[in-house]
Amino acid sequence: MKKFYHILTIALLGAGLVACESLKLGDAGLSKAPETSGATIDTLFASIKDADKVLANAYYYLPYGLVSSFDSKMGGDFLESITDHFISNKHSDDDGPNNLYYSGGMSSNLTGSYQGGEAYRFGSEKDYHVIRYAWLFLENADRIPNADPALLAQKKAEAKMCMAIAYANMLRYVGGVPILDHAIVIGEEMNFPRNTFKETVDYIVKLCDEAAPDLPWYASTTDDGRLTRAAALGLKLRILCFAASPTFNSNTPFHPQADEYVCYGNYDAQRWKAAKDAADAFMREQMTGGHYALVQAKPDATTGLITPRAYRLAYRSGYFDRGSSEVIISIRKSNSSDYLDKHIDVQDDYGCGGSLNWVNRFPWADGTPFPEDFDWTDPKSWPEKPFFRQDPQGDLKVGNTLLMETRDPRLYENLCVPGDVWKNGNVGPNYDNAKNPNVQDGCTGFLMMKYVLQQEADRNNPPHWCMMRFAEVLLNAAEAYNEADGGPSDKAYAWVNAVRARVGLPGLPEGLSKEEFRKAILLERDLEFGFEEVRWFDMVRWGLTEAFTTPLQKLIPHGNKQTNADDFTYTTGEAYPTRKWYTDFDTKWYLAPIPTIEINKGYGMTQNPGW
Repeated sequence: MKKFYHILTIALLGAGLVACESLKLGDAGLSKAPETSGATIDTLFASIKDADKVLANAYYYLPYGLVSSFDSKMGGDFLESITDHFISNKHSDDDGPNNLYYSGGMSSNLTGSYQGGEAYRFGSEKDYHVIRYAWLFLENADRIPNADPALLAQKKAEAKMCMAIAYANMLRYVGGVPILDHAIVIGEEMNFPRNTFKETVDYIVKLCDEAAPDLPWYASTTDDGRLTRAAALGLKLRILCFAASPTFNSNTPFHPQADEYVCYGNYDAQRWKAAKDAADAFMREQMTGGHYALVQAKPDATTGLITPRAYRLAYRSGYFDRGSSEVIISIRKSNSSDYLDKHIDVQDDYGCGGSLNWVNRFPWADGTPFPEDFDWTDPKSWPEKPFFRQDPQGDLKVGNTLLMETRDPRLYENLCVPGDVWKNGNVGPNYDNAKNPNVQDGCTGFLMMKYVLQQEADRNNPPHWCMMRFAEVLLNAAEAYNEADGGPSDKAYAWVNAVRARVGLPGLPEGLSKEEFRKAILLERDLEFGFEEVRWFDMVRWGLTEAFTTPLQKLIPHGNKQTNADDFTYTTGEAYPTRKWYTDFDTKWYLAPIPTIEINKGYGMTQNPGW
C-alpha cells in the first residue's frame, strides 16, 4: 500500500475533463504506466492491478490539509489563520488570509495572484478530479477479467468513499454542488445544475451507506491508508452533525439571501436523530470489530508515573503517525518527510503565531479552567506559573534546568510557548531577549508546534493528513446524543471524558444542561483539533459570532537569558494585522464565494449568499 500513494500529478483539462481513451496516468512506484504503450479502457482495466492505478488517482486527489505544493489553498497558508486560533503575517502577494480575509477583500471576481488565496476556490480544486476517476473506475471495473468478486466489490466501495469525501469537502465550503452520475468526457453537453444542500447531504450519506458493507472495518498493515467501513460510518456521522447544526438547520436563514442550495430552510429535530443513529452505527461496529482507540500515554519505566510529555506524545501519535489506532481517514501525497517543511517555512520567514485568546482557553494541568481575569502583568497574583515551573521531576530540560508543564498537554503540542524547545531542539525565538531571539515582526508570543515536533528526527516518519481520527468520532457522537436527547447521557459523558483522560484531565462535572454540555464539547474540540481543519467548520456550523468578531490578542514575553526558561514577565496587546470582521462581520463568510468565471460557464452553478 505504500507504493499505492506514490503517484505523480496528472495533467487534466478543467475539472478533470478528458476523454476516457486518452486518460494519462502518472506512475511512480507502481509498475510501468500503461499509457506508454498506448493504453485504452480495455488495457487500463485488463487486470485488477492496472485498474487499481485508476482508483489510485481518485485517492491521490483527495483533499490535503498540510501546507504543500499539492494546491494553492490560502496561497500556501493555514486554514487555521482565518480562525481565532492563529494569525498570519505572511503578507506575500498570494497570501489569502491577509489579502482576502483580514482585509475583507474577498470577492467572486479575483484576478492575478489573489486567485487561489481562498480557503476554497470552487472549480479550481481537486474534488471533481476525484469524482471523475472514481466514476471511471466504477463504470469499467466489471471489465476486469477473473477479478475476485469480494475484492472487486471492496474496490468499488473505495471509489464511492473517495467520491463521498470529495462531495463532503465541497459541501462544507460552499454548500450544495452539482452531483455527477458518470465520468464526463470531452464533447459532452455541460449541463449540470446545482443540487440543493439537502440533496448533496443525502447523496454523501447514500455513498457512505452503499460503500460500508463491502469495506473491511479497518485496513490491514499491507493496505494501510485505504478507506474502510469505519471511514464510511465516521464520515456519515461528521456530515450529519454538520448539516444538523443551527447554521443550516434552522427556521431562520443564516443570511438574508440563503436559499435551498446552502441550507435546509427549516428546523427539523430528526436531523439530530439521524446523527445519533449514525453514532450508534459506528459504536456497534466498534464493539464488534474493535481496533480503534485513543493512543494512551505510557508510564515512566522507573517511577510508574505518567509525565506531561508522555501525555503529549500519545496525543501526537494520534494525529501524526500513519497507522495508529486513532487514524480513520489518512490522506497521503508523499513519503518524504520534506513534505512538512512548508509548515516550518511559513513561520521561519514571517511573524505568524497563535492567539492569546486560544491559549487562555487551555486549562491548568489538573483540568481547572485558566482564569478569565488572569493578570499577565502581575506575577504575584498568579496561582501558578502560566507555562512551566522548575521541578526536579520535570521532563523538559532547557539548559541545566528541569521544567514541568503547568497546563493541558495539548497546548504544548499545538503551540510553542515562551521557553519551550522548538524546531530542531532550539528554544523558540518568541521572546525578545532570548539567547538567539530572531523574533519575527508580528510574532504573537506563540509559534505553531503541531507538525514541527521540536526535533528534526521527530519528522522522519512519512507524513500524512489525518483527515479523521477516533477522537473526532467520540466528540461527534457525544454532540449528536446531547442534541438529539435534549441533554447529555452517560454515553455522551463517557465519550468526552475519554478524550480528556487521554491527556490527563479529569472528567466533566456531572449535571450539565444541554447548553452547558454543548459548550463543553465545543471547547474540547477547540483544544483537541488545532491545525486539523476543525475549528473553522465549528465556527461556521454553530455560528460562533464571537470567534469572528473578538479582537485577537498577543502575549509579549520578556525573558531573562541569564536565568531560567521559566523566568518571564509579560505584557499583552492586540495582535496585528487586525481583521475587518471585528467591526463589520457578515454571515456571507460562512461559505466561500463561487468565482463568477465558473458561473458564467453556464452549466448550472449559482452564487452563494452575499457574494
